[in-house]
Amino acid sequence: MSILNVENVTHGFGGRQILEDTSFRLLKGEHVGLIGANGEGKSTFLDIITGKLSPDRGKVEWSNRVSVGYLDQHSVLTKGKTIRDVLREAFQRMFELEAEMLELYNLMAEASEEQLNKMMEDVGEIQTILEHNGFYTIDANIEEVANGLGLGAIGLDKDVTALSGGQRTKVLLTKLLLQKPTILILDEPTNYLDKEHITWLSSYLKNYENAFILVSHDIPFLNDVVNVIYHVENTILTRYTGNYEQFMQLHSVRKEQELKAYEKQQKEVDRLEDFIARNKARISTTGRAKSRQKQLDKMDIIEKPKEKIKPQFKFKEARSPGRIIFEAVNLVLGYNEPLTHSLSLKLERGQKVAIRGVNGVGKTTLLKTLLGSISPIQGDVILGDYLYPGYFEQESSRNNTNTPLEEIWSEYPGLTNYEVRQALAKCGLTNEHISNKMMVLSGGEGAKVRLCKLMLKEINWLVLDEPTNHLDVDAKEELKRAIKEFKGTVLLVSHEPEFYEDWVTDVWNLEQWTTKIV
Repeated sequence: MSILNVENVTHGFGGRQILEDTSFRLLKGEHVGLIGANGEGKSTFLDIITGKLSPDRGKVEWSNRVSVGYLDQHSVLTKGKTIRDVLREAFQRMFELEAEMLELYNLMAEASEEQLNKMMEDVGEIQTILEHNGFYTIDANIEEVANGLGLGAIGLDKDVTALSGGQRTKVLLTKLLLQKPTILILDEPTNYLDKEHITWLSSYLKNYENAFILVSHDIPFLNDVVNVIYHVENTILTRYTGNYEQFMQLHSVRKEQELKAYEKQQKEVDRLEDFIARNKARISTTGRAKSRQKQLDKMDIIEKPKEKIKPQFKFKEARSPGRIIFEAVNLVLGYNEPLTHSLSLKLERGQKVAIRGVNGVGKTTLLKTLLGSISPIQGDVILGDYLYPGYFEQESSRNNTNTPLEEIWSEYPGLTNYEVRQALAKCGLTNEHISNKMMVLSGGEGAKVRLCKLMLKEINWLVLDEPTNHLDVDAKEELKRAIKEFKGTVLLVSHEPEFYEDWVTDVWNLEQWTTKIV
């Protein structure tokens, strides 16, 4: 049974075609992975099916009486509420039913016998609905899901305005899972989750009885939880049955078949054109030449399969620094209150270190403290000599009205138009991308612009805060290669061990210094 039908949807933006004649169906209980390179239109497709965006052409039809839960990359929380308040909102409909039931009990005292019988019937129906939906175990349910995604360690009575961006996303995801909608739509849910919480979510989604559509570049996670893949490439959406690994095998075969069909047809076109050119001028063979021309005109020409633009990353290396990059002595991280106990760290030239730990333990705070953009609560950071750091921030401003061209020029005004375009193109961005504003780019496209800025600077100390968030598979692999090739020192925050475990020299687990319960 199909619960969502998308028929012949076409949509463009700023002169650029994003989706063309796209069709899609979601069956009851299907676990769908929606995949594709950065900027191919995954988030646009989600906005269209959820009604946030109207397509230029085509139609979207949901079956009746379905509930849709959507976690996108830019969800926000209402100020002034605790985590528990927000999570209890997932059961708002049941609280309303309980209030209706209690009001019926109050009215029974003055009701006639006929009214009383009707009220008792209504109360019994409401009671059944509440019991069936686990209303009387709501708090236990909240605790279970919240702990699974790491919110218990933060404290459910904490004000949501005090949370980091990653922690807020966790709250929204937890609320969504508690709602148990008929269709769950998740846009990169693992970006702000740690390894153990990704494992919990993977187990939860594998056993999820309803349908979901998942956008993710986390391949192990995708492989675990999906049974259908929809691949968007060059404005076309194609359905494959199976997980990501099975999709890769089928996609490779399909690409090979398309290329062979194109090459075979090109040979036939060349043969016909050669015959026509040699015979159309001769009276004895002009009839056959016209016949071949008609054959050529009727041919349904196969387009050459387009090659996806792959980024090329390379970090410029500055002169060698001193032996010590930094030494942190009796350092206590935090803003208004301590996030860690006293810690002492030292990073030496040539080391490549990954920092891990659950959200909220102070990984980003540590990076900013080491770079001097915020002050520690206690202790000192002693920086080495001849340091040229390059810092990749986890997120950029959502209100950035610059185009990628302007974004690069703001930092490198001496570059020519050609040089800026060439630098952005190497990072996998097309002319269409670089003429749009930063605020409307996808998360992956924005990350590539920030990486481009970093790669134009001479550095000897690379500081990266979750650089793989939003990046597609090819971009991740290329970034990994570039970091491995970089001869300088690296300090990386990441929740993806498979990205760093084969090239780092050490891993620092910030959980051993945190003041929080993890």
